Amino acid sequence: MTRITGITTIDVRAPTSRTLAGSDAMHTDPDYSAAYVVLETDGDLRGHGMTFTLGRGNEVVLAAVKALAPQMVGVTLDEIRNDMGAFWRRLANESQLRWLGPEKGVIHLATAAISNAAWDLWAKAEGKPVWDLVADMTPEEFVACIDWRYLSDALTQDEALDILRARAATKATRKAEMLRDGYPAYITSAGWLGYPDEKVRRLCKEALADGWTAFKMKVGRDNADNVRRAALMREEIGDECLLMVDANQAWDVGEAIEYVNALQQFKPLWIEEPTSPDDVLGHAAIRRAVAPVGVATGEHAHNRVMFKQLLQAEAIDFLQMDNCRLGGLNEVMAVLLLAAKFGVPVCPHAGGIGLCEYGQHVSLIDYICVSGSLDGRMLEFADHLHEHFINPLFVRKGRYMPPTSPGFSIEMLPDSLETMTYPTGREWVPS
Repeated sequence: MTRITGITTIDVRAPTSRTLAGSDAMHTDPDYSAAYVVLETDGDLRGHGMTFTLGRGNEVVLAAVKALAPQMVGVTLDEIRNDMGAFWRRLANESQLRWLGPEKGVIHLATAAISNAAWDLWAKAEGKPVWDLVADMTPEEFVACIDWRYLSDALTQDEALDILRARAATKATRKAEMLRDGYPAYITSAGWLGYPDEKVRRLCKEALADGWTAFKMKVGRDNADNVRRAALMREEIGDECLLMVDANQAWDVGEAIEYVNALQQFKPLWIEEPTSPDDVLGHAAIRRAVAPVGVATGEHAHNRVMFKQLLQAEAIDFLQMDNCRLGGLNEVMAVLLLAAKFGVPVCPHAGGIGLCEYGQHVSLIDYICVSGSLDGRMLEFADHLHEHFINPLFVRKGRYMPPTSPGFSIEMLPDSLETMTYPTGREWVPS
């Protein structure tokens, strides 16, 4: 019987503020980092997970991981796979640590790192990638992984079962399709703020040559520059390719409406994070005022209740949850079902170390098990740091090819962990 004996925590950081030379309107010096955890066991298996940060504060998340570690020590793999929902509730709702959230902020980021490591452990034990582990679940097993508190006014368990049962008979067909053709993606790498025009043009040309047909660019508080850069991107990618714009929370509601309407001529598919991620009614107001441009958000929406409200308020056209910002895959599964109930396509956030690796599993689970549709659905791709993973992702002509190695695709190479460990280092939290 495999039993968890402790957690190793590792402070992983990459100096991307110096090496990538690009940023967004709010996070001007991002050093892509990961609060990285390893669930140690009394056997040969290990579970790997991480939560993405921008550098400073990574040590705070790791402190939260260490505070939660006693919830893991002594847990068996059988306890996890026999009742994953109970496992997650116990982790996310430790009676004293819950006060630090509840289910939000640093403590929830730590919950994500640990719970995703548990999924990685379980999938490795089964010899399957996480997406395939979930795809093989019955609707009842899927629903049992979710904490249903606070959701019944928007989605009941019976409704969730109906959604999953309606897709169950055709899951094998969609799985075969994905293994053959891959999952559609869009590229962020060409459109960062701070890139000189000639670099943007070169990156667009290279991406087009590689088969990309959907592009995202960052925008900021200089409206004239937003318009100029959007014109440049359209000139390079043409009218047939999709263009999305991302403000990373830079604007007030009124500014968002003004700035997005100035970009209407370039036909953006969506405006991403136009204002505070907590402003549900602000997003709804922006959505009404900037149509037909859609509103997208979610990478900083901190739990399933936040997404429930965004959907109930008809505030978004595209849902962009983050597998690290939420409390890991269990909560992501709840949000996938909410999105299906409200008919909003899911396009996960994946613009950071490990997020593309996680995101490919989330998108495959959504398509195969939940939505059964690719309409409006794409997964973000940012072309950096993938070389540090044992099973690096593979993108072909603008599509993610499904991972086939067991686990969550998040285990990093030992040499990378060694060279990217920050001075705060690593720590073993034993029983």
